[in-house]
Amino acid sequence: MENWFIRKIKKEDNQQVAQLIRAVFDELNIPKVGTAYEDPYLDLMFEEYSKPKSVYYVVEFQGKVVGSAGVAPLENEAETICELQKMYFLPETRGLGIGSEMMAKCLQSAKDFGFENCYLETMPFMHDAQKLYKKVGFEYIDAPMGSTGHTSCPVWMLKDLRL
Repeated sequence: MENWFIRKIKKEDNQQVAQLIRAVFDELNIPKVGTAYEDPYLDLMFEEYSKPKSVYYVVEFQGKVVGSAGVAPLENEAETICELQKMYFLPETRGLGIGSEMMAKCLQSAKDFGFENCYLETMPFMHDAQKLYKKVGFEYIDAPMGSTGHTSCPVWMLKDLRL
């Protein structure tokens, strides 16, 4: 897969991003209750990430959104803590290093916004994602942080962005 690139989300990407996220949930049989699938703004990602200290990126390939991820402040936590949010990729993009590039872009944005720590939640069976998270310095923690509303995500990780 050549000629893909990462860019900030545009308003006209909303529908494709929502479809992408829902497709990955269906493909991997991720629970829909208590996860990002239920987030009320799933169809309004451009608007949601137009808020301060927030950014959402998409991977575009031949005019189609094939991956996405973003960072935003972690709700009900210290203002120095952000959350890596909604990082999903279609099957054809996996294993090509695109996730690593997306992760680097998101973490650099988090640092640029002045965040000191980055939190994420994931599912226990998402081994490849966890491998990537560990590779870039995320460590497992024992309890959830903030108020994500994602009660069905039992794996929590945190990265110190100052290291």
